[in-house]
Amino acid sequence: MQNPPGEEPETTLSVTPPKKWAAGVPAVVHALEYSLEQTSPRNTGVDLLTMNQVGGIDCPGCAWADPAPGRRHRNEYCENGAKHINDEATTRRITADFFREHSVADLAARSDMWLNQQGRLTEPMIKRPGREHYEPISWNDALNALAQELQALASPDEAVFYTSGRASNEAAFVLQLFARAYGTNNLPDCSNMCHESSGFALSETLGTGKGTVSLDDLHHADLIFLVGQNPGTNHPRQLTALEEAKRNGARIVAVNPLPEAGLRRFKNPQKPSGIVGRGTQIADRFLHIKPGGDLALFQALNRLLLEAEDARPGTVLDHDFIDAHTTGFEEFVRHARTVDWDDVRTATGLTREEIEKVRDEVLRSDRVIVCWAMGITQHKHGVPTIREIVNFLMLRGNLGRAGTGACPVRGHSNVQGDRTMGIWEQMPDTFLDALQEEFGFDPPRPHGLDSVNAIKAMREGGVKVFLALAGNFVRAAPDSEATEEAMRSCRLTAHISTKLNRSHTVCGDTALILPTLGRTERDVQADGEQFVTVENSMSEVHTSQGRLEPASPLLLSEVAILCRLARRTLDGKADIPWYEFEGDYGTIRDRISRVVPGFHDFNARVTRPGGFQLPNPVNEGVFNNKVGKALFTCNERVVPRAPEGHLLLQTLRSHDQWNTVPYTNNDRYRGIHGSRHVVLVNPADLTELGLVQGDHVDVVSVWSDGTERRAENFEIVAYPAAKGSAAAYYPETNVLVPLDSVADISNQPTSKGLVVRLEPTPDRARPTPA
Repeated sequence: MQNPPGEEPETTLSVTPPKKWAAGVPAVVHALEYSLEQTSPRNTGVDLLTMNQVGGIDCPGCAWADPAPGRRHRNEYCENGAKHINDEATTRRITADFFREHSVADLAARSDMWLNQQGRLTEPMIKRPGREHYEPISWNDALNALAQELQALASPDEAVFYTSGRASNEAAFVLQLFARAYGTNNLPDCSNMCHESSGFALSETLGTGKGTVSLDDLHHADLIFLVGQNPGTNHPRQLTALEEAKRNGARIVAVNPLPEAGLRRFKNPQKPSGIVGRGTQIADRFLHIKPGGDLALFQALNRLLLEAEDARPGTVLDHDFIDAHTTGFEEFVRHARTVDWDDVRTATGLTREEIEKVRDEVLRSDRVIVCWAMGITQHKHGVPTIREIVNFLMLRGNLGRAGTGACPVRGHSNVQGDRTMGIWEQMPDTFLDALQEEFGFDPPRPHGLDSVNAIKAMREGGVKVFLALAGNFVRAAPDSEATEEAMRSCRLTAHISTKLNRSHTVCGDTALILPTLGRTERDVQADGEQFVTVENSMSEVHTSQGRLEPASPLLLSEVAILCRLARRTLDGKADIPWYEFEGDYGTIRDRISRVVPGFHDFNARVTRPGGFQLPNPVNEGVFNNKVGKALFTCNERVVPRAPEGHLLLQTLRSHDQWNTVPYTNNDRYRGIHGSRHVVLVNPADLTELGLVQGDHVDVVSVWSDGTERRAENFEIVAYPAAKGSAAAYYPETNVLVPLDSVADISNQPTSKGLVVRLEPTPDRARPTPA
């Protein structure tokens, strides 16, 4: 059960064996238990029965695709989605009295979980310079204060407009339009910190920053790789798709440093076999890889495929595809043949025999898909790893055919849609030209600031105003101390939010909280009730419409807040119909249809059951990159190493967590109960380090420039992590990642593969035996 909202949860650790299966009846029980603690039975029922249904609420929990209309279950949601939607629909409320009782300093000392559990924000609040408390402010005064601060800046580039993937297409389009009409491309977003490496690698090699796979492709693949992802926790509805793929004869290879429950067996609670039976085995083969070894793994597989072609010419590689649709093949072949097996063994922790067995799986499979997530993208060599995965897919023509392709599995429900709508600091001239033609102003052309560079600019005084559309930037970003220092250096920080989080406690001189409607709530504007749209990981665009009454009569929608702010700030600078946009979101979609490729007849097409599919040029044999063909690449070998006495750490989230927000201190699939300050370590490594389960340690990250970062007082849990590795939860361990530790090419923070040592905490060390 949850602690009362006035109390901090207890943090006494207990450990049980990790689960060997995911979901089942316990998932239903936990989902309903949490939901009913947060809101009424009626609201719970309304949310769950409309979630992911035609005309209902799109789950904000992840970006996984919905089955086609007519194939959806009546309960088309997972445990985590149910928790998240009813966490938003909570009946708990934060009023002005709450902020009179709690100073900013008091709130800053509270846990992420406690802040979230206080409930929904209900009215605009301001913390004025020199004051210790937030206090109420009218919408008119709040938006005027923000507009006046923006107007007073010496340059538009002194402002940053951050977006979380929770935002709708309509809100995202309005925000980027406002920012560009204002005069800046400073549009960092959460994708900068999760899948930026995917976008860069896929754009370079295939000419699109998106995946090439549909849900139907997954159902009909022969072989599916799950690389660096944990579907049981991070996108549980993927397990249903994998179950169907298994029923259709697919085999699955899981590649992960941890043997996650969702990679083992799935008990589908919508089926009798998931309630009383053993469920479905997910992974037919599990590669217990070291963090960061995935690049070496795919380089080894590619060499083995070339050697298999040597042995049986014309039977292994798809030469028709390679000759017609690719470039760079010969250079790639020469490079691939130099793979060193000792390096592969060191990088992966896998034997050659294990990798050869995977090669044999590939040779038996006509249709192959590779799925990946942040276990790949958040490494320094994330972009080269994804390029090597593309090489692997191209060798046997596993692109552009049914049941094949590249599948980056994104987290936030509309993070992909936000990027499509123009939320990127590097949008191409074709998009900016279309904005200019449609709205009659010349958008700025120089690239703006991404998340990491925005933090640097704030800290150095180059950015003075920070506006966030949803999200929890302070806890999502790396280098917690530097990020908080940067935010506090701003003249004004403003957050469009549904609930309280850490970012509201890290204030500029002036700080604004602008409370907004949630996905679950009815959105009524001048022209009547509105819906919004989102784009999932598989490029499907569909509607989302809440059914609950707003948590407060003072809430405004994201679109309304942005349109009102734009009117005040721009003061007629550009001929943009902000009043019309606020009153009728269909007018926004009309403009999107003329600016964004693939959105023609947007209003008509999106209201059809299931919405519509955006075109994917790769599946039409079109590659919109610089060379006009799919590009084979030569990627330098990387062998992640930890010095003696050190480990390679990956940060991850618990099962009972959404993004940066923990719902409880439990992670029941991994057998962790009552605390998040834990570090999971292979038992053999503990023996070598002279440590045992229950020891308290500081986790210290070590960097090549001699600097160190410290996360204090973590309790050791013996866990079957890959030998030489460890794992711990974020955002608690974001402090270990320096701002300058970023992925090559993409500038994405590197929260995986950190070199750390475990330093016993003096006051919690075990007594010396007599």
